Amino acid sequence: MDLLSNYGLFLARVVTIVLAIVVVVTVIVNLSQRKRQQRGELRMTRLSEQYDDMKEEVAAAMMDSHQQKQWHKAQKKKHKQEAKAAKARAKQGEFDASGKPVLWVMDFKGSMDAQEVSSLREEITAVLSVAKPKDEVLLRLESPGGVVHGYGLAASQLQRLRAHKIPLTVAVDKVAASGGYMMACVADRIIAAPFSIIGSIGVVAQIPNINRLLKRNDIDVELHTAGQYKRTLTVLGENTEEGRQKFREDLNETHKLFKDFVHSMRPSLDVDAVATGEHWFGIQALEKGLVDEIGTSDDALLERMKDYEVINLHYVERKKMVQRLTGAAAESADRLLLRWWQRGGSPLP
Repeated sequence: MDLLSNYGLFLARVVTIVLAIVVVVTVIVNLSQRKRQQRGELRMTRLSEQYDDMKEEVAAAMMDSHQQKQWHKAQKKKHKQEAKAAKARAKQGEFDASGKPVLWVMDFKGSMDAQEVSSLREEITAVLSVAKPKDEVLLRLESPGGVVHGYGLAASQLQRLRAHKIPLTVAVDKVAASGGYMMACVADRIIAAPFSIIGSIGVVAQIPNINRLLKRNDIDVELHTAGQYKRTLTVLGENTEEGRQKFREDLNETHKLFKDFVHSMRPSLDVDAVATGEHWFGIQALEKGLVDEIGTSDDALLERMKDYEVINLHYVERKKMVQRLTGAAAESADRLLLRWWQRGGSPLP
């Protein structure tokens, strides 16, 4: 019995030690993963290689079986020679195989709060850190606009490229309205699809007020502020004509800042003629000087692949489970709002 009890005690100690080690290792691994997750990940895709692969696959598909066999044999030999040459260059310290300048491609599909600017800033910082002379940037932009401060920051991020004299082209396949156009106008060149929606240089705000409903139900609302215009219009309280006037003044001031910004980016544009809050299709926008060229982002990329190495940059933020859930809910709300806007036919603020 003593032997069995001693063995059981020994076994319990071993299990306890093993469990303790497992817990410590798990904690260390989780902490290291959290550190990595806080940073996110920058992903690069060589669009030039993807295009070449697609072109070769299509060409091979049009051959008969005998030709395909010979073609695959030739391709295998070619790839082997290229790998050998790349290895030799790497040994000599040469890492730029093509010698071509790079066209850095980014994507911005903007939500109402322009939360995508957090990824955009990382992508632009990455480009600025490695860009060589003659490198350029192409931004595929899609946004109906949103909050002023969010899109103001997004436009400021694009201005970093302009400040470093890196040519920027913005391609609009669907929509760049209001805050979206605020971003687009920073570019040296704007390409728009024929029926893309461009413009909406204006500012709008609306606030519901349920004060009369509350009064009918004998509900009082008290609002205390320090500062005459700390709160101009409210949802619950009774709004005053003075508050409404101040609110309109703030909107007009924001609109003026918007117009001045567009004019500074595109001096030749008649801003007063287009800053009415209206939007136009791409063809009309070209006539008014809002864009420089009619076309799609696809054609712009294909044209540049002759002379540039085309690389797509995409910064992926690592989010916790709660952030993923709330982010998914926000994306759903944005999609519903965009669908409502498309049916109504008017760009968002």
